[in-house]
Amino acid sequence: MSNKAKGSKVERELLDLLTENGWRAVRTAGSGVNDNSPCDIITAKLGKKGFAIEVKSSKKNAIYITKEQIEDFVLFANIIGLKPAIALRFNYEGWIFISPEQLKDTGKYLAISKDIAKLEGKRFSQFFEE
Repeated sequence: MSNKAKGSKVERELLDLLTENGWRAVRTAGSGVNDNSPCDIITAKLGKKGFAIEVKSSKKNAIYITKEQIEDFVLFANIIGLKPAIALRFNYEGWIFISPEQLKDTGKYLAISKDIAKLEGKRFSQFFEE
């Protein structure tokens, strides 16, 4: 399975989780491919603040994202009035949610390790039901 196919599968998995929990959600076409859709999922729920979500998964112990991608993502979320969130999926760990500010600057990239994500991140119900 290609990385693109794996990414799409993980995005659909999160989409299903959101809708099962009463959120309305949509995957954005071509996310990560061009500058016209700088996030993977847009979601909202009556009475809650909506989110623009960037989805990242890895079988490794850290996730790296270019600074430019995160800057575009945060700008996009702010322009349309949504809270930016990053959904992380490490193998065998389940979903962990963080805000972009929790990423660490490594020079060229922004990154987060699996251990730090588990320590500082939130699980689905903690993050979305605040």
